[in-house]
Amino acid sequence: MLAYHFVSETLRDKRPIPSDGEWLEHTGPLVLCESGLHASVKPLDALKYAPGNTLCRVELAGEILEEADKCVAARRRIIWRFNAESLLREFARWCAIQVIDEWDAPDVVKRYLEIGDESLREEARVASVAASYASHAAYAASHASSASAYAAYASYASSAYASYASYASYASAAVYNAYDDNARKKQNKKFEEMINATKKQTTS
Repeated sequence: MLAYHFVSETLRDKRPIPSDGEWLEHTGPLVLCESGLHASVKPLDALKYAPGNTLCRVELAGEILEEADKCVAARRRIIWRFNAESLLREFARWCAIQVIDEWDAPDVVKRYLEIGDESLREEARVASVAASYASHAAYAASHASSASAYAAYASYASSAYASYASYASYASAAVYNAYDDNARKKQNKKFEEMINATKKQTTS
């Protein structure tokens, strides 16, 4: 089974990341979220569990247990990997742009999201904080689904956190929560397209 998996400097149990093609073996029972070698079939699902920015395409073998957004296996090996930090920033900005019309975004936030100029990133973060918190305050007070609150947070997440894989997913989740499963499908398709394009560039 082919899947996706993010890693940081080491594995979660502090073992070194294996070389590409080297099989990791798990002995003992497989328990989702607890023991075994994990990965996700869809890269957007893998992003939710990412401890770092390195994206790996992996193969799972042996006994495999599956849930909706993750798998755990007895064996796992990395087929290829790359540092996805720039990709994650781009994806987070794309997610935020999908709902930019749902809130009164400051101009600098719009410019940053549209062109990705990193010199604007800090200014965009500062400008989005007050607006984001204001939207969330209204959301908390009403206890109702608020597209504008989620949209504001998507923009804030893309400017404040997109250098970390575990936080880049916040922009994705914000758009998803603002809408429905169709938004999630659109995100998965876009994310996979971006991954394939980046992988092609790294090997050309």
